[in-house]
Amino acid sequence: MEINIRDDAKIVEIWLDRQEKADVALRSRLEPLYQAYHARRYLVAVFLSGTAPLYEETRDLLLYGRRRQAELEVRQEKGGGAACPPP
Repeated sequence: MEINIRDDAKIVEIWLDRQEKADVALRSRLEPLYQAYHARRYLVAVFLSGTAPLYEETRDLLLYGRRRQAELEVRQEKGGGAACPPP
């Protein structure tokens, strides 16, 4: 587990690996931490480790973004597309 407290942005980041995210006792022990920082008006973000391979998923996401950007640029050059991608 890794906890990063960013006072400048009022954010608490909690990173849990695969074993920790499945540990019900650990997750319940974190509840007072969530409540304490929430009371101080901090955003508490919990990041849970996934099961997919990081390299392949990141590569595919970057390739999709690159392909999408190229499509938008071609449309814009042809004069038929919007400048911003849809949400």
